[in-house]
Amino acid sequence: MMTKPLPANKPRWLKSRLPEGKSYLMVKSIVETNKLHTICSSGKCPNLGECWGRGTATFMILGDICTRSCKFCATKTGTPLPLDTGEPHRVAESVRLMRLKHVVITSVDRDDLPDGGAAVWARTISEIRKINPETTIEALIPDFMGNRKNLQQVIAERPEVISHNLETIKRITPKIRSKANYAMSLEILDQISANGITSKSGIMVGLGETEEEVLALIDDLREVYCSIFTIGQYLQPTKDHYPVQEYIHPDQFLRYKDWGLKKGFAHVESEPLVRSSYHAEKHV
Repeated sequence: MMTKPLPANKPRWLKSRLPEGKSYLMVKSIVETNKLHTICSSGKCPNLGECWGRGTATFMILGDICTRSCKFCATKTGTPLPLDTGEPHRVAESVRLMRLKHVVITSVDRDDLPDGGAAVWARTISEIRKINPETTIEALIPDFMGNRKNLQQVIAERPEVISHNLETIKRITPKIRSKANYAMSLEILDQISANGITSKSGIMVGLGETEEEVLALIDDLREVYCSIFTIGQYLQPTKDHYPVQEYIHPDQFLRYKDWGLKKGFAHVESEPLVRSSYHAEKHV
C-alpha cells in the first residue's frame, strides 16, 4: 500500500548512464562467449553501463534460475537446471581475460541442493585463486538456509570479503524476502566476522522504512562486527514486484553515510544508485 503518491517520473538523481564504449563491449563479449551470468543484467542493475564501461562485472554462479521468489528481485525464479561443472573454470578464465584486480562473485539461491551450492562456491573461489593469484575476491553469498557447515566451506577458501545482504529493515523483511530471516542473516555475518574475514552487507531504502528503523539496522550490523555497508534506492523491477513507497532524497543518503561512519564502519557506500557490488574494488 502506497504511503503517499509518487511523482509520475523518477527524480533526476535516478538517471543512469547508458551502456557504451570499448570496455563495455569487451565485458559483454567475454560474458556471452563463456556462457556466464551476471547479476548486472539478471538483476537489471542501473549501474551496468558504468561498471561494464570500467571493465568490471559481478559474476553470478549456480545458473540464473533462483529457487526463491523475493518480491524485490528481478532474477528468474523456478526449477534450476543441473549444475554446470565447467562453470568455475570459465568464471576464473573470464577474470583472467578481463585482467581484473578485484572480482565479485554472487549466486542465485539453490535450496534444491543439499549444501545450497556451497561446494560450487568453494570450487569457484579456488579456481579463481589458481588462475589469478593476484586478484582479490568478494563473495556475495546467499544464506545457505542458515547452515553453518555449508557457510564454512566458503569461509575456508578465505576470500578477502564475504558479503551477505540484509536487503531491508527487520519489519519489512517478511514482506519482500522469500524464506530469508533477519536474525539468520545477522548470524551469518557474525560467523564471517568471527573467522577473521571482512564482512559486508547492504540494504535498499524506499520500501516504507523509517529513519529510526534504518539506524537500528546499522546498530545491529555493528553488533556483529560488519565492516562495510551499502545502501541504495529500491527500484521496482516489474509491476508484479513490491511497489516503491518513496524516492529517498540524496541528502538522506548522506545522513545515513555519516551515521554509519560514526558507528564504526570502515567503508560506507550510500547513494540512490548504489548496489551491493558498486565500487567493490574500493572496499578491499
